[in-house]
Amino acid sequence: KIPDSGLSGKWRDPIAGGYSGPAVADGRVYVTDYKVAQGAVINNPGGRNELQGQERIWCLDAEDGSLIWKHEYDCEYRVSYAAGPRATPTVKDGRVYVLGAMGDFTCLDAAEGNVLWARDFAQEYSVDVQTWGFCGHPLVEDDTVYCLVGGEGSVAVAFDAATGNEKWRALSAKEPGYCPPTMIEAGGTRQLVIWHPQAINGLNPETGEVYWSVELEPNYGMSIMAPRKSGNYLFASGIGDVGALLMLDRDKPAAEVVWRSDATTGVHCANSTPVIDDETIY
Repeated sequence: KIPDSGLSGKWRDPIAGGYSGPAVADGRVYVTDYKVAQGAVINNPGGRNELQGQERIWCLDAEDGSLIWKHEYDCEYRVSYAAGPRATPTVKDGRVYVLGAMGDFTCLDAAEGNVLWARDFAQEYSVDVQTWGFCGHPLVEDDTVYCLVGGEGSVAVAFDAATGNEKWRALSAKEPGYCPPTMIEAGGTRQLVIWHPQAINGLNPETGEVYWSVELEPNYGMSIMAPRKSGNYLFASGIGDVGALLMLDRDKPAAEVVWRSDATTGVHCANSTPVIDDETIY
């Protein structure tokens, strides 16, 4: 409960632009930004902003906001809404995983900030950076980190969490989209859900085998929200009156459409991930 007097600030730290949320783990706060060296940020939804600058990863003490470490690297931006990185860092097992707007994927020692390994998604996988850059937050489970990458046959890529070595790649689409990889359990098995701008898919997280695929194509390639599971239902939606509620099979990894949205029925989430409570989608 927030007291009537409101909440008082504990500490503040100035950082530069960005859309990343902070990640808090083990008494530290991890957040990213972009320091512009040349050019000016122009919020043009239909055009790309070209900037010179540095993407930065900050590690702050959660108690007082003091700087523990900072990692930065040169990065030329060519995206719309180019204020800074989009994906919130992921912290697990003493490592922090950070995805930059242009596809720089870095794994650092969470305590010291040393780079353990790094991948360049755009270059290594021949990806044309999307209009709004790389946004899908990395997902870490056990010894694997799952990423939305792009390129032919590599919309979804699994990497060894400790070394960065590729384990498998799967799926092709005209663009990778912006939706984070999501892990669910249904049909008696774990399933990795990947929603790219043409279809929502259930994959075997160990091998990348595609269990099922359902067409779901929002406008402007904007597959963004994280699919939400409630019971045996799975819901996803996007801009353009696009949405679908899927029924997940109880006995095997499979899915079928229960209903699709139209102009008057359904929940159409352009950017935000909804909440499902009992039988209501908010």
